[in-house]
Amino acid sequence: MRCLILIVGCLLFLGLRPAPPLRAYHISGFAQGTTYHITYYAADSMIKQDEIDRVLTHIDSSLSIYQPYSLISRFNQSEGGIVIDTLLRSVVSKSIEVYQKTSGAFDITVLPLVNAWGVGIKKLNSQPDSATIKAILPCVGTSLIALSDSRLIKKKPCVRIDVNGIAQGYSVDVLSSYLDGRKVSNYLVEIGGELRVKGNNPLTGKSMRIGIEAPQQSEFTDGSFQRIMHLSRGAVTTSGSYRKFYQSGGKTISHLINPKTGYTADNDLISVTVYAQNAITADAYDNALMLMGLTKAKAFAEASHEIEAFFIYRKPDGTVADTATTGFYRLLEQPKT
Repeated sequence: MRCLILIVGCLLFLGLRPAPPLRAYHISGFAQGTTYHITYYAADSMIKQDEIDRVLTHIDSSLSIYQPYSLISRFNQSEGGIVIDTLLRSVVSKSIEVYQKTSGAFDITVLPLVNAWGVGIKKLNSQPDSATIKAILPCVGTSLIALSDSRLIKKKPCVRIDVNGIAQGYSVDVLSSYLDGRKVSNYLVEIGGELRVKGNNPLTGKSMRIGIEAPQQSEFTDGSFQRIMHLSRGAVTTSGSYRKFYQSGGKTISHLINPKTGYTADNDLISVTVYAQNAITADAYDNALMLMGLTKAKAFAEASHEIEAFFIYRKPDGTVADTATTGFYRLLEQPKT
């Protein structure tokens, strides 16, 4: 009987033993031409930087146009297409879906235009003439590519794809899935400003706080964030005409190119921040919304069941303002009065 009591007592003791305290662990580095940061909460440092770097290198071997050996580079160099892996297939499949839903505003076949405007691999400080753009446009259009089993097919040899407008978001999702597979319940993954969160901050017991980047222009004197979001799950990405551009002939040339006209974006939007359940969705739509202009973009986002959006725009009088979809306002921290 005494032995039984001791065994029961030991089991009770083990059952009541407190779980080891969680700590915040940080991993950061360089990838995809930018920086990445991961914060996860665990009892020990269960994930190392070299693991993360291997995942990112594997992604680059599929999706990076900057790597001549990558699958996407091999596709671009091919006459009619190649066999692809699950990474490129996932990105192309989502790209086709968003292309159709945005009536062509999001289009990964813009690489010839990107190169012509000098905002791709080859940096130029001059603008293409109308004849150059006219010659390129027949090679642009996601309808010119197709997925067939394990193959990605191009219908014209001149078709070239660039998934930079969606690849960082997808990379965030891949890293998030890696953390999920390692049983991490609370984390934040960010690559180049595109991020995804899961869970809360166990050290504070509160949801993650995410800052919305403010354009670095004279109108913004507080310097860093326009607004603050509270998230326990989901992804946030931002596209802005102020982030990547060059000056040519006294004009500011944006990296955002309208695939229908062949010319760079020129409308009232300064930036668009998109919330979605995953980063590949948010990343695809932020560029598309930027090209639409405020009125059309806000109406599109309000009608969508996939996204919420926050817009910073320039009013006709030149002043800067912001607005958001109804659902996005619910995610925002209210400004202090």
